[in-house]
Amino acid sequence: MKEEKLILDGNRVAAAMKEGLVEQIKRLSEKEIVPCLATILVGDDPSSATYVRMKGNACARLGIHSIRVELPSTTTTEELIAKINKLNDDPHVHGILLQHPVPHHIDERAAFEAIRIEKDVDGVTTIGFAQNAFGFADFPSCTPAAIIAILEYYNIPIEGKHAVVIGRSPILGKPVSVMLLNRNATVTICHSKTANLARLVRLGDIVVAAVGKPNFVQGDWIKPGAVVVDAGYNKGNIGDVDYEACLENASAITPVPAGVGPVTIAALLKHTVEAAERFLAKSVL
Repeated sequence: MKEEKLILDGNRVAAAMKEGLVEQIKRLSEKEIVPCLATILVGDDPSSATYVRMKGNACARLGIHSIRVELPSTTTTEELIAKINKLNDDPHVHGILLQHPVPHHIDERAAFEAIRIEKDVDGVTTIGFAQNAFGFADFPSCTPAAIIAILEYYNIPIEGKHAVVIGRSPILGKPVSVMLLNRNATVTICHSKTANLARLVRLGDIVVAAVGKPNFVQGDWIKPGAVVVDAGYNKGNIGDVDYEACLENASAITPVPAGVGPVTIAALLKHTVEAAERFLAKSVL
C-alpha cells in the first residue's frame, strides 16, 4: 500500500493565523488604534508591484490600514532613507516594509538599517537578525517565520532532526537556519559553493529550499520520509523544488503556489498587529 503524502497547505495555515488576529485587531480598535503597515516600492518592477498589491489587499481584508509609498526608479539612497525616517516618526505607522529588490544604485542595506527596530516587521535589520539569532526577536524575517509556522501547525518535529537549508540570504536562508537551530535541530547550510550538494541534502530530515532557482532540488536528493519545504518562487509559479519528483520520497511537502507564500503574508500581518499592540502598551505606560 502506497504511503499517503502530507501536503503542507499554506492557505490553511495562513487562514488559522489570520483568524487569530481578528480579536487582537478588535481590541486595538476599542482603544482607537488601527494597525498600520507602510509598504515602500521603488521603481516599476512588475513582480514587486504585484507583491505589494497582494500585501495591501491582505491588510484590507483584515482591517489593517495600509499605506502604499511609490517612489520612482531614480530615487537616491538619501531620498529613500528620508522617506523611511518620515514613516519612522509617524505614530500612526506601526510597521514598515521596503519591497526587495530596490534599483541597483540604491544602497539597500543602508535603507533597511534606517527602519527602526520597533517597526521592522519584516525582520530585515541587522539588529533584528541578531535578536533572532539569540532567540528573542519580536519580528523575525517573515518567510523564515512562515516556515516555522507551517512545521508547527502540522506538528512536524524539529528537535533532534537534521535540517538542511539550501540558501544563505540574510532574510531567508540564514535566519531560518538559526530559528531551526534554536529549536534544537542540527542544521547544515548549503549554498552555491557547496561541494557534494546532493549528498548533503540526502542527509536532511527537513529540507528547506531557498536558493532562487526553479526546480533546482531533484527527487533523488531527498531521503525517504524527509519533510520538504519549498520557499522558492520563480516565474511561472515554479518553486525551487522539482515537486513531483521530490514528492516520491518526501513524507510531507509544501506546494508552490499555496505553500510558504500565503503564510509569509500572514506572518507580516501578525507582526504588524503585534507592533501596534506594543505601541499601545508603551503609550499606556
